[in-house]
Amino acid sequence: MAVAEARTDQAEPKRLGVLNQLIRFVVIGGGCAVIDFGTYSVLLGLAGWPVWLSKSISFILGTTASYLINRKFTFQGANTGNTKAKAGAFALLYTITFFVNTGTNQLLVVLFNAQEPWQFTLFWVIAQGLGTLINFVMLKVLIFRD
Repeated sequence: MAVAEARTDQAEPKRLGVLNQLIRFVVIGGGCAVIDFGTYSVLLGLAGWPVWLSKSISFILGTTASYLINRKFTFQGANTGNTKAKAGAFALLYTITFFVNTGTNQLLVVLFNAQEPWQFTLFWVIAQGLGTLINFVMLKVLIFRD
């Protein structure tokens, strides 16, 4: 029996505590933020694209990478269950977060009549922080719950 029990224990992924999940989420998010901000900077600053389009594309790239990596390394213990329902919930969450993130960014740019690069960077950081907070809570509570 001990051998069978040991095999069962090894087959199940170890569940991380909330603090470990949060740490992994922040570290992974930092890497994905580089993708997001790098894309935003290139499209806005070098290509001269509009703020809303630059932020939209950068958000999609950064959050897609974040979802895929976090699903594997942060919330791996909760990857079982109805994958279609989780995919639908993910799509709904990221649609909401997309509008919160890009809307916050655009609103701040307009309200403060942003002209300087540091303003675009600051508003990106604020929008990203708000989106990150929403994503972690909703991923933890709804989509990848244990």
